[in-house]
Amino acid sequence: MIAPIALQLYTVRKALAEDFAGVMRQIAAIGYVGVEPALGTLTATPTEAGRLFQELGLAVPSAHTPLPLGEEKERVLEAMAAFGCRRIVSGKGPDSFQTLDQARRTCELFNEANAVARENGMTFGIHNHWWEFQQVEGRYVYQVMLEHLDPDIFFEIDTYWVRTAGLDPAAVVKELGQRVALLHIKDGPAVKGAPMVAVGEGVLDFPAIVQAADSAEWLIVELDECATDMMEAVDKSYRYLSKLQRGGRET
Repeated sequence: MIAPIALQLYTVRKALAEDFAGVMRQIAAIGYVGVEPALGTLTATPTEAGRLFQELGLAVPSAHTPLPLGEEKERVLEAMAAFGCRRIVSGKGPDSFQTLDQARRTCELFNEANAVARENGMTFGIHNHWWEFQQVEGRYVYQVMLEHLDPDIFFEIDTYWVRTAGLDPAAVVKELGQRVALLHIKDGPAVKGAPMVAVGEGVLDFPAIVQAADSAEWLIVELDECATDMMEAVDKSYRYLSKLQRGGRET
């Protein structure tokens, strides 16, 4: 699989707060061809950000937003229009999956959000953490979700959190098959609360993950916190993934 590489902007949220345009130019100069905004932590307005993304030639394959329901609906739809983006990505916290009944009710919310997205010419997907890949009442939450979600809801699989939960990300990606439209790529010790490292310098087996991800249209780097300089890790992550997808060949 050869997929373009984007950066989830939550990764550089602190730097963006100090110099949004300057940091965005650095990201484009590294070689990233896309970015994934997170509406809750964006330090520019969606309109300002969208204009700069366009100026720099950066695609916006997806955006993290609240569920487009209730009071948030118009804000999310307006932001997506400003970004020029058609994939809404959202999720819920661990309190929404503590029982199988809670997981089913959460899926109902996701289905409502999916209907709003479809009505507005968009698609809707779910980004996971570790809690969707733990067992509740003897069943893995994500497998319960598959039974109750609309079939056109896609997954943005965060491979690091799958590994942190104790499962094999490559096997999960293969199991989910065509529903995996996007991959979140992060690396580190796969221990909750521990800082992350540049992609390729931690415990995840990215050659196996990338090989398994036939349907993933984008690889999206995201480092929540980093044990080293964040921009250095962002640069190293891009270079590692680019080389990996070239079969390890230098250019």
